[in-house]
Amino acid sequence: MVIKIALLTGYFFLVVLIGIVARTRWKSSPEAYFLADRRLGPLVLLGTMTATNFSAFTVFGTSGAGYRDGYAFFPIMGFGTGFMAVTFWFLGRRIWEIGRNRGIVTPPELIRSIYDSRPLGALFAAVMVVFTIPYLALQPMAAGYALEALVGLPYFCGCTLVTGIIVLYTLRGGMRAVAWTDLFQGALMVVLLLVSLVVVVGHHGGWTVAHQKVMASHPELFSRPGGRGYYTPAIWFSYMLLWFFCDPMFPQLFQRFFTARRRRTLSQIMIGYPLVCTLVFFMPIAIGVLGRLTFPGLTGKEADKILPLVVTHISGDAMAALVMAAGLAALMSTMDSQLLTLSSIFTRDLLPLATGRPTAGPVAGRLFVVFLSLSGLALAYKPPDTILQIATQTFTGLAVLFPTVVFGLYLKRVHPAPAILSILTGEALLVLFYLQWLPTGPFLPVVWTLMGGFSVYLLAHWLRMGPATLAPSWLGDPYFWMLAALFVLAMDFWAWGRIGPLTGGLPAWIGYFVFLSIGQTVLTYRWARRDRSR
Repeated sequence: MVIKIALLTGYFFLVVLIGIVARTRWKSSPEAYFLADRRLGPLVLLGTMTATNFSAFTVFGTSGAGYRDGYAFFPIMGFGTGFMAVTFWFLGRRIWEIGRNRGIVTPPELIRSIYDSRPLGALFAAVMVVFTIPYLALQPMAAGYALEALVGLPYFCGCTLVTGIIVLYTLRGGMRAVAWTDLFQGALMVVLLLVSLVVVVGHHGGWTVAHQKVMASHPELFSRPGGRGYYTPAIWFSYMLLWFFCDPMFPQLFQRFFTARRRRTLSQIMIGYPLVCTLVFFMPIAIGVLGRLTFPGLTGKEADKILPLVVTHISGDAMAALVMAAGLAALMSTMDSQLLTLSSIFTRDLLPLATGRPTAGPVAGRLFVVFLSLSGLALAYKPPDTILQIATQTFTGLAVLFPTVVFGLYLKRVHPAPAILSILTGEALLVLFYLQWLPTGPFLPVVWTLMGGFSVYLLAHWLRMGPATLAPSWLGDPYFWMLAALFVLAMDFWAWGRIGPLTGGLPAWIGYFVFLSIGQTVLTYRWARRDRSR
């Protein structure tokens, strides 16, 4: 126990130290505090982009999903999340350009500027805050699970401890501290997840032997629709769609488009993102699948604890503490980014509406960080559902913003009314689906909310402004359409219900999706390289 506490204390101290060393001055400009002076290079930006997206959901939610549903969840996360990098090209680079030219700091500020509408900016900001707070609450939830399993710390005490540490360096350091701590924590997460997978596999006799044991008792974990029969073709398509449209709408990811040193930086990080996602998501899912051998009877929310339970059970104190640091690194690197971005939205988009002043100072943003942290803790006190279910609902609410962003960036003429109606329609549909007043059919709600949002926007725009004229250069680019073809190939419904053939204990269809991710990397590399040569 002493070893566990000492190692975790050392980890927390190191994170705070990095945040202090990389801090921004207390009386700094908004661009310095919230955007690190728009000077992040490819390595740091890729590190903070991936780390902030790989949250408690990545380590604890996906390992829990792997335990419940098996490898059916891997392509959804590995390929589905990685494919989102395509939006770095057609959203991120345009967002960077407008943000730099107009001195924009926050996502709602960009929307307010494009549409010349303060009400739309306020609505956009409110949606981002409302749907990010439950996602933010997942981070202390997972911290509580990890520290409870590792050192016996009561669940809510663990939630509070980790939240306090994150607030400490976020308040003092700003985006520069968050970016550098994200880079450190992201690298630590990858290394220690790999170590934990090696430990679990070794405990059960090696890779092939361990998977043969699981296959003998739970063959359904090696096929679609998965352990619970949940991932039907319609649900599969829904999740692939959800990640693509919601991930760039995460406030903490959206704001990072503004921080790039150059426009080309976003093209560079687009190249590495798919393979990073494939590697990172495979490891916790595999641990969840193999966790069936040690803890066979977990159900519902209990499955989200499988990674700390397994590692604590089969490894020594030192290894268990180090591996749990990977999970803590994932959640801390997301929560600090969420706090920082939402505080910038509060100070620049919401508080000015109440005070009548153009912007509020950084002190108000820091106070809002504390408020958000307490809100997240309050929601984490009694979690209402599994990490995956909570994330799915909140992600859908953010995906509704996508039509407003993409049409605002590329339509020749825009008006705020179609955007406002699109957002209200999408969120209203989500509420009706959540209350079960409308049936979703075979799909997740995101399919219908996006259809409603896109349709209402285009109809309202046609009635107000005439037919929409949307002709960005990338729509005529063959690389864009080759990437779109990869997305279509990811809907491999012909392989449903299959397990074999097996290679090294794994079904061949898993290798198929690794191949698709490699294909995406090659295409994005050639696309970016050709663009540089022009």
